[in-house]
Amino acid sequence: MDKCIFCQIIAGEIPSSKIYEDDKVLAFLDISQTTKGHTLVIPKKHVRNMLDMSEQVATDLFKRLPKLARAVKTATGAKGLNILNNNEEIAGQSVFHAHVHIIPRYSNQDEIGITFTEHEPDFEALGQLAQAIANEVTK
Repeated sequence: MDKCIFCQIIAGEIPSSKIYEDDKVLAFLDISQTTKGHTLVIPKKHVRNMLDMSEQVATDLFKRLPKLARAVKTATGAKGLNILNNNEEIAGQSVFHAHVHIIPRYSNQDEIGITFTEHEPDFEALGQLAQAIANEVTK
């Protein structure tokens, strides 16, 4: 099986602009730079996405995120950040090696394709959905 592009970056076969590396995690600037400082944080162990991640790989990845996010925010002078994770193609995942995006935000004009629409909630439907999800969590 061919290595994915992120596994090639981990192996040093493809160059990257690294900002952090240890034995479990690598963080580097995304070549797309949606906004200045857009960073990817990846586990060194290849897993397709969050849905395939073990608790240990998740722990290794997510315990480093606050420090990395603070570093990106401070170094770039951003006013805030989005921390995003896409799982599967339908959700925008284009590289099938788990990764988290740290996307600095500088103004309301940043074009990153995320919008939130407020609407009146259907509390009965929310309760039913919450129960269905809770039932899956306890399986």
